[in-house]
Amino acid sequence: MAEMNDNPLLKRDENKPKIKVERKEGEPTAAFKGASWAALVVGVSAYLIGLFNATMELNEKGYYFAVLVFGLYAAVSLQKAVRDREEDIPVSGIYYGLSWFALIVSISLMAIGLYNAGSIILSEKGFYGMSFVLSLFAAITIQKNIRDTQNARERD
Repeated sequence: MAEMNDNPLLKRDENKPKIKVERKEGEPTAAFKGASWAALVVGVSAYLIGLFNATMELNEKGYYFAVLVFGLYAAVSLQKAVRDREEDIPVSGIYYGLSWFALIVSISLMAIGLYNAGSIILSEKGFYGMSFVLSLFAAITIQKNIRDTQNARERD
């Protein structure tokens, strides 16, 4: 009886060297980077698909789209300002304050818009709110991953 090791489907390429990508100290893992990008794609896609399929007026759709773009920019800008201050990189007080203000305004505009939207049912309001928050979180995380990767590569 032939041994199982003679089966070419069960043989492994044990002689081939395995290529291992070295991760620098402080660099996020590829899985974390991928999960961050996936969260952003899922959040923004869900938000935009929901907006496309909504039965609201075109000006309302434009409002919610503008709030999403404003919120994403404000979140990344604030994360950068906070990180710069943490690393002793000069950030003006006005820019730091405006970054906080912009994020608070974008979240407030989303909350006020959803609260006052009479044409949207409650489950849709929750859908837009959750996809908005997911998108903001993912944008912050991606910006942090990019910065951490750059810092880790510059150390070597």
